[in-house]
Amino acid sequence: MESNNKTVVVTGASGLLGRAVLKRFEEAGWKATGLAFSRAHKHPNLVKLDITDQEAVKHFLVSTRPEVIVHCAAEKSPDVVEKQPEEARKLNADATRNLALCAVQVKAFFIYISTDSVFDGKNPPYAEDATTSPLNKYGHSKRDGEVSTINLNAGVVLRIPFLYGPVDELAESSVAILFGQVKAGKPVTISHYDYRRPAHVDDIAGVVLLLAEKKLAGEQIYGIYHWSGPDQMTKYEMALIMADLFKLPKDHIKADPNAPTSGAPRAVGGSPQVLLDRLL
Repeated sequence: MESNNKTVVVTGASGLLGRAVLKRFEEAGWKATGLAFSRAHKHPNLVKLDITDQEAVKHFLVSTRPEVIVHCAAEKSPDVVEKQPEEARKLNADATRNLALCAVQVKAFFIYISTDSVFDGKNPPYAEDATTSPLNKYGHSKRDGEVSTINLNAGVVLRIPFLYGPVDELAESSVAILFGQVKAGKPVTISHYDYRRPAHVDDIAGVVLLLAEKKLAGEQIYGIYHWSGPDQMTKYEMALIMADLFKLPKDHIKADPNAPTSGAPRAVGGSPQVLLDRLL
């Protein structure tokens, strides 16, 4: 598509969501630059940049001066964050604050991708102004990123749930891992305890583009937004749906109604309510 001269930088552009966001902006005619680090070698079209290196990030953004920055990069595994809290904080909280500061400096609109894990799941669905109460270190680190974004008046926060979409590898998505268990046909017990509202990355990418387009058109885009899929279900229910859709056996799938006994604590009551009245 012909360029419209609008410019965007997308962090985490080698990841499940980042790839979809970068593609959507490119399809809309934006000059889009994707950043990656650990997996940059797999995607030669991306710029390799360690976003925890504050000076390198500042130099890159000051020299390129994008109109929009979409921050998708994060350590997204709650279990990894529990085991490596300091390393995860550098990426999820400290790097976010630095990016927000740089966005203010270069006058870029900052879109911070956050998570429904900032809530404890006890009283869903959650409005955008609901009080946050994360249960694990991952949720705390992402909430800190939200605070930086809002307090610095850098842009907006977009909270999203459980993701699915085209994967480079199964580990990118819990939904893909789940499908692997369904397809394998071996006896497996799957959580029937915590509820999710899974969302496709292409839908989220469309929301991100809409936020950016409306902001640059002069509309009032501010604060916190929520996006999630329309259907609430447990992982066990997802597995049964997958089996039906792909006409696979499901007798090997058993439900576990109990709370997990290991790993980072998770919210049990589902994802944020979809509230995009200010946007749509």
